[in-house]
Amino acid sequence: MSFIKTKIINFFKLIFPSTYTELAVFLFFMICYGILGSYIALHYRIIFDSRIPWDAYFSFDNKSILMTGGSFERHPLSYYFFNWVRELSLFISGGKMDANFRLTLAWLSNIIISLNIVQVFKYLKNIICLPLWLSVLIILFFGVFSTNIILSFTPENFTYTLFLLSLYNYYAAIKLRKEEKTPAIALSLAGITIGGLTITNFVKVFIPLLFEKNLFRDWRKFGNAVLRISIASICFVLLYLNRIDFKYQNIFSKTNQQYEKFSNVESMPTWDMILSFFFGGNILFPGFIISDKHNMKGYDFKGLYMDLYSSVFPYFFVAILLTLIIWSYFKNFKNKWVQIIAISFFVDIVIHCVMRFGLHTSSIYGGHFIFVYPLLLGWLFYAYRSSPKIVSVLTLTVILLFVYLLANNLFRMAEFFWFMETYYQ
Repeated sequence: MSFIKTKIINFFKLIFPSTYTELAVFLFFMICYGILGSYIALHYRIIFDSRIPWDAYFSFDNKSILMTGGSFERHPLSYYFFNWVRELSLFISGGKMDANFRLTLAWLSNIIISLNIVQVFKYLKNIICLPLWLSVLIILFFGVFSTNIILSFTPENFTYTLFLLSLYNYYAAIKLRKEEKTPAIALSLAGITIGGLTITNFVKVFIPLLFEKNLFRDWRKFGNAVLRISIASICFVLLYLNRIDFKYQNIFSKTNQQYEKFSNVESMPTWDMILSFFFGGNILFPGFIISDKHNMKGYDFKGLYMDLYSSVFPYFFVAILLTLIIWSYFKNFKNKWVQIIAISFFVDIVIHCVMRFGLHTSSIYGGHFIFVYPLLLGWLFYAYRSSPKIVSVLTLTVILLFVYLLANNLFRMAEFFWFMETYYQ
């Protein structure tokens, strides 16, 4: 009984704030995001409007996700998860899809994104062991990323995927630090939740296993890893097939349709979409474009999209940040924790930048990888912990980036509020 009790306590300590500092971080962001999300939910209908299934803002599919979980080929098990989210929100709102319904959805997103930031903070503090002031600086910088701001009130797969990926990376880092293997149960649970919400993230669950001690030198350890991967994969596949009544042919046909639909956009230069959307838009808001949309059932509405960057300063910002990230990777090349983060990020780069899937809207996919930026920044500071001058230069650079990011994103959010005031009263 004491063993089970200990496991439960450790589980809650892993997910939720376990120190006063972590609690302060959680409450700070929950209050900031909560004020933003509450105001939007109570004064505008953009978070959920039963007439608008997709594309009200930045290509998020709020209604579609909440009602159906999204397309089964990309989000195989999210149907079950969002049934709970929808029913809980309806219970709190008294069965009505009104302002209280939207408010509940916003606060669920707020709590999840705030917990995501706590996970990154724990990683910086407990795995990289950065000084508190530096962890706080990086967390503040991370907290005003455009993806975190938008997802803090958006009921979408990306919201929960971001938290789960941050949580799993922290958990896996703890296991590697203790030189312990990830249990089959934990691996299966991670595969079902992370891969179930977005199937392309399923492979990321197994990346930390590659760095378990002596994995490729001891055939028993290698065999055990293969067994754990097999168990997790079988559990996921069986649940996936059960979701579609074992009509597996539909997976291939629907996947091909989705790839053709989301990978053949030629209206913008590829290099600009990569910089403005994939590497930039999920952190630094670009300008916006208003588009005429319809729900294919006779209702017309306005949609908001991100535009390419229109001045040299955002490109300069993205270039500096990418330089720091690449610098961190090569400086810590032999660090297994850094390699795990980098390989995970590389999966998304291949999908969106090389295969071009959803590249024109890749800013919304930040929920799959933006936690990588603060973690690699943290490892860069760690690498130069014995060089005060370089740490000072890096600190000044991050502060300047933070100030510009905050100013830009506040300005763009003011434009977002104008859009809601005009079209979503």
